[in-house]
Amino acid sequence: MTGCKSICYSISLDIMLYTVTFFCLDFYKTAKTPSQQDSCKACTKNKCSGLYFRDGKYRIDYILVYRKSNPQTEKREVFERNVMCVFPMDDIIFVKLHAPWEVLGKHAELMNVRMPFRRKIYYLHRRYKFLNRLKQLSRFQGWLPRKPMRLDKERMPDLEENDCYTAPFSQQRIHHFIIHNKDTFFNNATRSRIVHHILQRVKYEEGKNKIGLNRLLTNGSYEAAFPLHEGSYRSKNSIRTHGAENHRHLLYACWASWRAWYKYQPLDLVRRYFGEKIGLYFAWLGWYTGMLFPAAFIGLFVFLYGVATLNHCQVSKEVCQAREIIMCPICDKYCPFMRLSDSSMFYIYIKSTVFLEFWKRRRAVIAYDWDLIDWEEEEEEIRPQFEAKYSQKERMNPISGKPEPYQAFADKCSRIIVSASGIFFMICVVIAAVFGIVIYRVVTVSTFAAFKWALIRNNSQVATTGTAVCINFCIIMLLNLYEKVALFLTNLEQPRTESEWENSFTLKMFLFQFVNLNSSTFYIAFFLGRFTGHPGAYLRIINRWRLEECHPSGCLIDLCMQMGIIMVLKQTWNNFMELGYPLIQNWWTRRRLRQEYGSHRKARFPQWEKDYNLQPMNAYGLFDEYLEMILQFGFTTIFVAAFPLAPLLALLNNIIEIRLDAYKFISQWRRPLASRAKDIGIWYGILEGIGILSVITNAFVIAVTSDFIPRLVYAYKYGPCAGQGEAGQKCMVGYVNASLSVFLLLIDFFFFRYRDYRDPPHSPMRYGYTLQFWHVLAARLAFIIVFEHLVFCIKHLISYLIPDLPKDLRDRMRREKYLIQEMMYEAELERLQKERKERKKNGKSYHNEWP
Repeated sequence: MTGCKSICYSISLDIMLYTVTFFCLDFYKTAKTPSQQDSCKACTKNKCSGLYFRDGKYRIDYILVYRKSNPQTEKREVFERNVMCVFPMDDIIFVKLHAPWEVLGKHAELMNVRMPFRRKIYYLHRRYKFLNRLKQLSRFQGWLPRKPMRLDKERMPDLEENDCYTAPFSQQRIHHFIIHNKDTFFNNATRSRIVHHILQRVKYEEGKNKIGLNRLLTNGSYEAAFPLHEGSYRSKNSIRTHGAENHRHLLYACWASWRAWYKYQPLDLVRRYFGEKIGLYFAWLGWYTGMLFPAAFIGLFVFLYGVATLNHCQVSKEVCQAREIIMCPICDKYCPFMRLSDSSMFYIYIKSTVFLEFWKRRRAVIAYDWDLIDWEEEEEEIRPQFEAKYSQKERMNPISGKPEPYQAFADKCSRIIVSASGIFFMICVVIAAVFGIVIYRVVTVSTFAAFKWALIRNNSQVATTGTAVCINFCIIMLLNLYEKVALFLTNLEQPRTESEWENSFTLKMFLFQFVNLNSSTFYIAFFLGRFTGHPGAYLRIINRWRLEECHPSGCLIDLCMQMGIIMVLKQTWNNFMELGYPLIQNWWTRRRLRQEYGSHRKARFPQWEKDYNLQPMNAYGLFDEYLEMILQFGFTTIFVAAFPLAPLLALLNNIIEIRLDAYKFISQWRRPLASRAKDIGIWYGILEGIGILSVITNAFVIAVTSDFIPRLVYAYKYGPCAGQGEAGQKCMVGYVNASLSVFLLLIDFFFFRYRDYRDPPHSPMRYGYTLQFWHVLAARLAFIIVFEHLVFCIKHLISYLIPDLPKDLRDRMRREKYLIQEMMYEAELERLQKERKERKKNGKSYHNEWP
């Protein structure tokens, strides 16, 4: 067992106009002696758990880690001198902090921490009362499973703050709060947040802005700072028979375990352990996954319906039976003429609006339950980099009334222009990579057409598309180095606060990743085969390579293959990296510790050392988790008309993603500091932008990429049912022949066909566009305009019809406001009655006093 020394200090320091009255600290050093190991064998349960000091009474609320060999000793010593007295130890030192009740109460009041003071009274909604009266339903309850997705309430702890009305903590009205035990009144996450709040206001150097723990972590004075996990997440005893040993163990069993993949998430417990910000992420992820179920069902139904009706479709029959129609070769050399029959093998727009509107309602319910309705973020501190850059020029802060560094408008604009230019340049790099893929496709199609293997030779275009998609995926992964570019450009802008820096960095990374991931998809959907020319007048790259055309069956097969391969490979790689990287890092750490101390001694390390050996949370917080899901949301909405199985693949991935992220937070990462948030931040605006873009892209996919509009034009204008107002399968007879143009090969006087609406070679306007082409073009433009306006009108109608606050939540909020006023009146009445009794006791007279 590692040795440790404990000492408690009472200190009184003026910090930011308030006083820190007491701190209990413990120092740990890496040196181990046999006497220290033997002395720990007689310790109590609290001592051995690694969550308390050696006396077993004081809980460890926060850990600071540094190396004695670190050169930033002066700043650290000044910082620690303002909190405690420190004596020298070995290289790695763990400073353990404990905040007693007096400190917690004082700063909880300053931070407006809301705590429970009275139990809530719930009323059944009318619809529930109505359903309870339907006794006929009770006979069917025995046949149905008893809510298998719900968590076992007997295992869940009684989270008192969720069933009580809360109010900002006040020491003067402490008797109004429900306090069973002062040691557990503030949960561990709240205690750590209060301690972090104090450390952010402790000076480490003489100066106006030389203050705060974050600055010491940035300059390397401390290696790490983190709250402790609540013990081990595993136990020798079964949770069903012996119960959970701690909240971490409970979360692992009912949330992070693969056995709970079909269960609802214990969001209240997640919020209690990790804080509101991480709790909101998992609430959003779970809600998004739930909204994918109907989309996945519709997409699967559309796919199966298309497969089932393939043999009954008139157009498919004509394609498969067109054995006499010879198509133009897809390349100049080695590509043979092919029969048209050889190509025979080959809703969702409103979903984004419904998802976002219902997420608003869900977020409102969560914000109410978690006391985030009236919560406002504190005035953020200025970033040290901004302060160092613009410390010479100051102006008064309109909120705090204090002077602060100021960035001139001209300087800010010039930096934003340079940053925007960098973004534009990197987007051009992505477009250049897409152009390289285009060159690869036009070059290799001839190579595959002359391949010695018959399977590849006969399917040269499919092989070209498949290999191009795989190469494109490799390029996408290589160009993920955008993170360093985005980091450089964001730092170049010099944002004032951390939230401004985070929003700027998030927007840049999203633009980079979105363009990187979807540029090839946009090329295939809207540009492939559109500007190739026609036989006899093909457009070529540097007068050598002929531009690639779509497959005779259409461009949708290429688009579908592109989305399917990219989506599957991207999600598989992300899941591997999310879990594989921390697993490998932690395995290597455990291996090193076993070699250094032995497996038996390593197992007896205290909790703070076990947590230190875990991986720290991503430096950008939840950025990677949100980015992955937002990009996936784009895949499931932007081109869903071309790939209806995208929601199903996303659903399967998210079911795994929830448990992977939970396992990572519980077992592979240090416990992050609990922080509050009201919503998912800038990501909501990005989701709204993707929703608008999805309407536009799907309108173009239906109108331009697919054959939906040409078929309608043929059915109503040129087919057998022209002028009759019908558009059934019988009206599509002859559509394939009408959609193909004729080209005369003069050398052999041989006719072959190609997909286009052009005049035959013997007409006065040889190979000019036919009247049917202009009819189709006009119909496509009309469809795009009508479709977009119709969908946008429906989107706004849905936004108007779905209120942001559910009616029952609005009633609960009004009732809570009423009860709080009543309780305040009762408290004031009680105070007046006490004063009246004291005056009577002291013999003082008074007149006309109420009550």
